[in-house]
This record gives sequence, structure tokens and C-alpha cells, in this order.
Amino acid sequence: MKRFTDRVAVVTGAAGGIGRATALLLAEKGCSLAIADVNERGLAETAELIEKLGRKVSTHKVDVSDKARMQEFVGEVLEAHGRVNIVINNAGVAVLSSFQDHKLEDFEWLMGVNFWGVVYGCKFFLPALLEADEAHIVNLSSLFGLTGVPLQTSYCASKFAVRGFTESLRMELHDTNVGVTNIHPGGIATDIVASSRVNGGADMEKRKQSTARAFTKMMPPSEAAALIVRGIERNSPRVLITRETYVADGFKRLLPAASVDLIAWGYSRMNERQAKRQAARAAR
Repeated sequence: MKRFTDRVAVVTGAAGGIGRATALLLAEKGCSLAIADVNERGLAETAELIEKLGRKVSTHKVDVSDKARMQEFVGEVLEAHGRVNIVINNAGVAVLSSFQDHKLEDFEWLMGVNFWGVVYGCKFFLPALLEADEAHIVNLSSLFGLTGVPLQTSYCASKFAVRGFTESLRMELHDTNVGVTNIHPGGIATDIVASSRVNGGADMEKRKQSTARAFTKMMPPSEAAALIVRGIERNSPRVLITRETYVADGFKRLLPAASVDLIAWGYSRMNERQAKRQAARAAR
């Protein structure tokens, strides 16, 4: 996009994390915002920060997995702002579980938010975007949309799906006014792990807590937001965020088959070390 001043941007999952940071940066650059989330308290906090920047903002309680609600959301945004130039499909959830223990209800819930939320956001906002002089769609995939990892079967499935969907959509819209960008973040200091669902008992809950603590030390959302906005400016096909994402992407390109077995080997060794620690504690 050539400019952001006086544009209207829609951001889902804007109550915190990458969504909030991206909404704030777009506001700083001159956009009006329509922000959505199921977390009304966090949404209100984001709106207050945007208002302090002197930009217009509307808030919308939206479950992105709800098709009817997403259709209503589009109407609300157009009524409040009159047009749409940018749609950032950021809302996402996670489940920590082996596939054997994974509840199908949790799998369906995750796919509803992470994949169908993206599809609905693109499908229902596209007519308005095509009417703009210039517009852009941003879809959040992940590092785990580039490589599979253990205990993330549902998350990886959703993010691989977002990646393929977004690449296809960019091709279809190539000759239009609408740019499309795939975003692949690695570890970002958000609460997605802390708020994730867990299947598998106490041991898996402990893994969740240790991973959540590790995430607090990772890249700040503001840095990820800066890369996302730069991707919009450049109409980038994809944006890789964090060092580990570049490493994983390069490894998958160089050794696509071997990378799967290497990750499996590392997961096996990790489980062995954990079993030894548990046995040592039990023997005390």
C-alpha cells in the first residue's frame, strides 16, 4: 500500500498481543481502526490506547469462528467507517496435546478460530476491499505453518491450511487492487500459550506452564507488528518473523524429509530426559 493515512483497518484478536500491537502501529500511521475480539476488557483497553493516538476506533465483540457473527461484523464496520482498506485476520488459539489424547471437540474449536476465522474474514470483507482504491489482506499463519512439530497437530493443521489458502488467494487477486500477505511468526511474547487448552493430564499442564514462562522472554509484539506493517507496505507474499522461523524455513527447503525425522528424534530424546527426571524424583 502506498499510504496509511485515512485508511480503515480491521484487526481481529486485537485485545492483546500481535493484534493490539499491529492496531496501535496502524493508528500511529494514520489509520482508523475496527477492532474485534471475544475479550471485551482487553478490547476496551486497546481502544483506549488508539483513542489516545487521536484516531477513530470502533470495538466489536466477535467470535471469528461464528459465520453469522462475522457477516454481521462486516456490516457493523461499514456502518461505523464507511469503507475498509486493510483486514488483518490475526485471532488465534492453541491446544497442547498429543494427537492420541486430543479431544476432537478441541480440534474443531481450534480449526474454527484459526482457519475458518481467516476464511470468513477474507470472504465477507472481500467485496468491500475490492471497492477500495487500494486494499490489503493479512493472514496470520505461523512458524508451525512451515514445519510440523509434536504436540501441535491441530495448530499445525490450521496454520498449514492458512498458508495454502493465503497463497492461493494472493494468486487469484494478483491483478486486482487487493494485496495479500502470509505472516509466519515464531515465538512472540503473547498469552497464546498461557490461554491454550491442554489434553493429557498433569504432565502436559506442566509443559504448558514452562512453555508459557519461556514465551514471556521472546520477541515483543511491537517488533512483530513493525514487520507486518512493512509487509503491507511492500505487498510482500509472506513475512517471516523471528530467527527460528528463518532457520526452520531454510532447513525445510534444504532437507525436507530429514527435517521431519530430526524433529522426531529430538522429541524422543526430550521425552527420555523427562522420564529420567521423573524417575529420579520418585526414587527420592
